[in-house]
Amino acid sequence: MAQPHSLETAAPERAWAGLALAAAGSIAFSGKAIIVKLAYRHGVDAVTLIMYRMLFAMPLFVGLAWWAGRGKPALTRRDLLAVAGLGFSGYYLASFLDFAGLQYISASLERLILYLNPTLVLWLGVLTLGRRVQRAQLVALAVSYCGVLVVFGRELQLSGTHTALGAALVFGSAVSYAVYLVLSGEEVRRLGALRLTGWATSVACVLCIGQFALLRPLASAAVAPEVIWLSLLNASLCTFAPVLMVMMAIERIGATLAAQTGMIGPVSTILMGVLILGEPLHAWIVAGTLLVLLGVWLLARAR
Repeated sequence: MAQPHSLETAAPERAWAGLALAAAGSIAFSGKAIIVKLAYRHGVDAVTLIMYRMLFAMPLFVGLAWWAGRGKPALTRRDLLAVAGLGFSGYYLASFLDFAGLQYISASLERLILYLNPTLVLWLGVLTLGRRVQRAQLVALAVSYCGVLVVFGRELQLSGTHTALGAALVFGSAVSYAVYLVLSGEEVRRLGALRLTGWATSVACVLCIGQFALLRPLASAAVAPEVIWLSLLNASLCTFAPVLMVMMAIERIGATLAAQTGMIGPVSTILMGVLILGEPLHAWIVAGTLLVLLGVWLLARAR
């Protein structure tokens, strides 16, 4: 029987390299919210901002899809339909709702809501696959959602009803990505994780660019130079690079340990929000973050 990945079963150098990749990938992906908040300071809207992010990311993901598919059979019609649907749910809709929500809430609250993703995958499994929820899992869910409610309640007091709208949009983003995770299992086995990610993200890039072409005049593409540079950074460092780093980490230490290492993400977002954006660091954020991380950790143990 195959042994689970751990620091004891993997070669020490390989294990530490995997942990470093998982941590770096989580931190880099968390930086997306910081970059988006910085770009909004230059008067750009969500439709234009996500268009630039995907425009710059598209060549990278097309190249990834080509590289991962070398020597493998061409995609069938069924594969193309599945990739299109998964790209819409997992990368286009999830990304757009996230960018839209960040106009109204802090980067810290956004990251905590997105970190509820494992709990949403669990709920979708219950609703669509008839899976049963254990008592320990219910406790973990309650702890996680209490953590988000603590931070949400505080921001609602400070910012008013716009906080509710922003939180709802980001929560919709988390649901959309959870749907992608639940439905992508078979295609991951058929195509491989990197090939599927490359093609699904490429579909999302086309949709985001097309959305801009339909909803905005061409003149609105003229944005501040800072927005262009921030979008380049977002596309490379905070979109493409984390995908590769997390996949390489999973190869070295397994999905479970990589996911647990990724718990550094919300903490890094809060620190970057304080240092770069000047967001306040108060006891409510600390308490909410600890509760969310504890809930996700309890959920991983329960599984």
